[in-house]
Amino acid sequence: MRATVSVDQLKIDKALYEFVNDEAIPGSGIRAQAFWSGFAALVRAFAPRNAALLRRRNELQAKIDAWHRLNPGPDFDRSKYKAFLRDIGYLVSEKEAFSVSTSNVDAEIAHIAGPQLVVPVSNARYALNAANARWGSLYDALYGTDVIPEDGAPRGGKYNPQRGAKVIAFVRDFLDEHFALTDGSHRDAVSYRAGGSGLQVQLKNGKSTHLKDPASFSGFQGESGSPTVLLLIHHGLHVELHVDRTHYIGRDDPAGISDVVLEAAITTIQDCEDSVAAVDADDKVHVYRNWLGLMTGSLEARVEKGHSPIIRRLNSDRRYQTPSGKNLILSGRSLMLVRNVGHHMLTRAVTLDGAPIPETLIDAAVTVLIAVHDLRSEGAQRNSRAGSVYVVKPKMHGPEEVAFADELFGAVEDLLGLPRNTVKIGIMDEERRTSVNLTECIRAARQRVAFINTGFLDRTGDEIHTSIEAGAVPRKSELKKAVWLDAYERQNVDIGLACGLRGHAQIGKGMWAMPDLMADMLKSKIAHPLAGANTAWVPSPTAATLHALHYHKVDVAEVQTKLAKRTRASLDEILTPSLVAAPQWSPSEVEEELNNNAQSILGYVVRWIDSGVGCSKVPDYYDVALMEDRATLRISSQHVANWLLHGICSREQVMTALKNMARVVDQQNASDPAYRRLAENFESNVAFNAACDLIFQGREQPNGYTEVILTARRIERKAQAA
Repeated sequence: MRATVSVDQLKIDKALYEFVNDEAIPGSGIRAQAFWSGFAALVRAFAPRNAALLRRRNELQAKIDAWHRLNPGPDFDRSKYKAFLRDIGYLVSEKEAFSVSTSNVDAEIAHIAGPQLVVPVSNARYALNAANARWGSLYDALYGTDVIPEDGAPRGGKYNPQRGAKVIAFVRDFLDEHFALTDGSHRDAVSYRAGGSGLQVQLKNGKSTHLKDPASFSGFQGESGSPTVLLLIHHGLHVELHVDRTHYIGRDDPAGISDVVLEAAITTIQDCEDSVAAVDADDKVHVYRNWLGLMTGSLEARVEKGHSPIIRRLNSDRRYQTPSGKNLILSGRSLMLVRNVGHHMLTRAVTLDGAPIPETLIDAAVTVLIAVHDLRSEGAQRNSRAGSVYVVKPKMHGPEEVAFADELFGAVEDLLGLPRNTVKIGIMDEERRTSVNLTECIRAARQRVAFINTGFLDRTGDEIHTSIEAGAVPRKSELKKAVWLDAYERQNVDIGLACGLRGHAQIGKGMWAMPDLMADMLKSKIAHPLAGANTAWVPSPTAATLHALHYHKVDVAEVQTKLAKRTRASLDEILTPSLVAAPQWSPSEVEEELNNNAQSILGYVVRWIDSGVGCSKVPDYYDVALMEDRATLRISSQHVANWLLHGICSREQVMTALKNMARVVDQQNASDPAYRRLAENFESNVAFNAACDLIFQGREQPNGYTEVILTARRIERKAQAA
């Protein structure tokens, strides 16, 4: 039995209570007694309303299930379906046009287009790496990935000059494309210097030249005649040329350039949700403690590198001298947002009259309390210079839930003595009821919204579950071709622009899930800025540096201006579920699909349950490393649950696939000494049984979410290991 502290009708886990009192509150200007009594009042007010919203979700789903049982298959009457959704309140009417009025928004969100990282805040090293990924070496990103082919230029072992030459040629082309000279090429430069008239470049033919656009030269470090760093700017993103003729690369470079550093991850979401596995008060305290360290600048992580361990900390700001002789300071860190959990999660870290409370209430109060340290800081490592706290809210269903979140943040602001709308909201467009009512969702938070994005992974999981009674879904590879998916992606941008998000908020796109395939990412992810998104998710600092190249190629502001004139994407298309009229897959195709899903589920779940790892790089059935989190798990488990419901496969076939793939996952993890094999005892293996639950109980899980099962099984595993 864990120790608790009573406050009014609440019982608060002692570990959480002491963390807030002893670590989070000191230095915030908040009194502990006032915080806890105010929080108790907040819980009493909002917990019953949260429960009512969850009941509403279940009621709507039950009605949709019943409608599809009466109207099965993909050829149902679309007009009758839409009318039905309006009658039950799933689909609401749009009111008059409006524009958001979010104020005090940092430039990284309001004006600068660039990559966005999402990282589990539970891992201090990852959290710091992401925060520091505001700047990234383009030389390193190219040299260490498959963007530069390895034909005759392998990347392993010591530095390979042949590979290095290909990297340098790539970067010189980048400079010529976006920072063109009035005469000649950066390939021919032998020296750079900062003069009163701007950047002066000496070419190998003896001529002196300048930038075609003098305004793209922003500043320098060192002496003007022999600068160590030259600062350029294009599309709002900065680029540093590092000059060091003593460096092993710079000494062989005619101009002495040792590196080119890009402004990369403009923003980072520090995640308390899908990418973490926090199931009890101790886990939550760990998550909050890291967030506190980021907000106070005190977080550290020890990284072992050979015989010389490194202590990672938040980077300092970067300082330059402008061509006119003034000082210029740029942030050395990503602007950080924090993602809270969704409304559906309950926790016993705090109970009300003996019952668990919505975890989102604790997240809202504690993460914003922690951010007060940043708001009141005058230090050099401030996060928001505009005085805002950015909270991303996932898995909201429709306008009434967004309105609830808006009121919740207002109550938190009152609790902490913050001005109204200090807390900004990020609306994840990842649930179907939000997608089809997106305008009204944005209206519900029109003074707070600072972010919308398409989370196509969770959105696909919700799509499968919402229409699960309608019929069998295609194979997973075919789901990406669904009619609704393209319309959904376009509509998010269309509505964001129509609601006036430009200059106030980000319009984002989803994750590139293959962190080892950077050449493919470089070819395809340019589609996101071309689609009008001013940010998109990437899985690593390296990916952020490479994705930054896309924002130099694409002027997102110009794209948005053009897109604002197009016809909005079709709601009818968004309401078209992806179904197969008469499935005719062969037994081998069904087996392959089941194996693919089972391997994906087991590979992720075993790390979640046994090690408490919420996001990890998991080899898939075809041995391609994928970034897996609960969103991808939701798709895989709901896909198999759908096929079971419609008789595409049997329970026995699924169990065979799970057991066969358990052996594959065991082999994939054979080099990990801490790994606990799935196939040793299927009946008693908690992780294996969690995977079974996710599939065989998937039909009954509210909205197809995986968290309830994962949390219960992780608690069981922790108790088993204690």
